Amino acid sequence: MRKYVWIPFLALLLSIGNAYAERYFTTKAPHAVILDDRSGKILFEKAADIPISPASMSKLMTVAVVLDLIEKGELTPQTPFRVSEKAWRTGGSKMFVLVDTEIQVEDLLRGVMTVSGNDAAIVLAENIAGSEEAFAQVMNERAKSWGLKASRFHNPTGADHPDQKMSAKDLARLAHQLWHRHPDYRYLYSLPEFTWSEITQANRNPLLRTFPQADGIKTGFTDDAGYSLVGTASKDGARRFIVVTGLDSENDRRREATRMMGLAFSEFDTRQFFAAGDVVGEAEVFGGQVQSVPLVIDVPVLFTLHRQQLDAARAKIVYPGPISAPIPEGEQVAILELTMPGEPKREYPLYTREKVKSLGVVAKMKLGLKLLFTPPEEQLTP
Repeated sequence: MRKYVWIPFLALLLSIGNAYAERYFTTKAPHAVILDDRSGKILFEKAADIPISPASMSKLMTVAVVLDLIEKGELTPQTPFRVSEKAWRTGGSKMFVLVDTEIQVEDLLRGVMTVSGNDAAIVLAENIAGSEEAFAQVMNERAKSWGLKASRFHNPTGADHPDQKMSAKDLARLAHQLWHRHPDYRYLYSLPEFTWSEITQANRNPLLRTFPQADGIKTGFTDDAGYSLVGTASKDGARRFIVVTGLDSENDRRREATRMMGLAFSEFDTRQFFAAGDVVGEAEVFGGQVQSVPLVIDVPVLFTLHRQQLDAARAKIVYPGPISAPIPEGEQVAILELTMPGEPKREYPLYTREKVKSLGVVAKMKLGLKLLFTPPEEQLTP
């Protein structure tokens, strides 16, 4: 007989469908993502797989290539790179490099991340690969190896081009990768200002001024891409990454990025239902010296999701029972089924916490006689 035991503290909320849909928010950004740092899970997305013009946010891949070369020992932060006339003449946002001077790699990285220096990005590309086009091929190889399926690069700066595309989801995952692959360089993403050639410029990331816990990462703008941002912040032990793209103005970007970062923490939560080794419930025993055996789970049951999904979680223990003694300790005898709105059903094996010995011969005879004279419908009653 199949047994079901509901876990009492995980209560199902009634009429959850409409309320759940109404609670979910949206954004005026045409493309957006919220990504949880710990799990790497996408918590919210809007048109997030569509390739779009990434503008200067594609400089994150330029930085990723450089930091990987430093990690491999092929470069050092102090390696000097020569400034070409092409880099010096480049337009758009600039670090203001001077032609025929040498600049250390780490200073160029500061110029790329803090003031979005197109000139700094070109200096890095030319000295590493010989040209922007050759460096873009390295960027494409890195994107492929990191599983960024909607990313394609034609230049290191993010200048508009039909072959310069990324999705909002790829941007979030790239920022997440950078944060964890190169922790010693996280400071690059939140420098408040940068001075070069006696010119001081402020960081363009509005989150660094509007969201106290923000510490990165990169803005972008072109006429084709609109005003966009990849941001991250840490609050109450959690970290989130957001992407908003295609907004109409700097003010729109500032307001929507700040709003989305706030929602990233207020609307979502991490909840642990069970820790590894917790007793989840018990299973009924037949023919044993005890009537039930405690069941334990061997992995943590933890989710980061919308708060309403977590509140609506429902769990039950399923096993073919009652379980006949003798029962060894540590034997899988049941399954924990966990369901939540909008998520696939999860199943976790449950194990006996202790062994259960069989009844003696006399006790077994008494139990047999009792069952013999018990109506079948009462025997099957859980």
